[in-house]
Amino acid sequence: MSARDGSGLTARLDRPVVLVGLMGAGKSTVGRRLARRLSLPFIDSDAAIEDAVGLTAGEVFERYGEEDFRDGERRLVARLIDGGVRVIATGGGAYINEETRRLLNERAITVWLDAPTELLAERTARRPETRPMLNKGPRDQILESLMEQRRPKYAQAHIRVPSMGGSHAEVVETIVAELERFLDKK
Repeated sequence: MSARDGSGLTARLDRPVVLVGLMGAGKSTVGRRLARRLSLPFIDSDAAIEDAVGLTAGEVFERYGEEDFRDGERRLVARLIDGGVRVIATGGGAYINEETRRLLNERAITVWLDAPTELLAERTARRPETRPMLNKGPRDQILESLMEQRRPKYAQAHIRVPSMGGSHAEVVETIVAELERFLDKK
């Protein structure tokens, strides 16, 4: 089978592929397409939180605070990575938690979707109600600050894929190629 159809790569995967990065980087959209490309199940951790609690991730964050939200998110992510080989998109702050980051790096293949803050600001402006952290001041400044704080943590992911606003298909193909390289090194 060719690497192009994804099945050769899929057969080599022995753990989940987890997308990390700031909000607006495209984790959910790219994750769905990557899962389809590899014929794997897809899980969005924010959607899983919403299903479990009956509130949007933003509402949970606002109602219970960041500490409780991150604790629940950490427990959920731990369950998700035990569910077999699949593609998982995490919330923007999930990988920042030291325990979650360690767990993901030990039991999954982590892929950082790294996008410039100008692109993140443009994308997150489309649905501001889902981004409570960005409603407290100038969106671009908040994102720039978050990127400065989080970049060293995101840089601990196994794979970094620049997401510069090109097509989602291009980002998916870059991830596939990087996954092949990563597995070749094992």
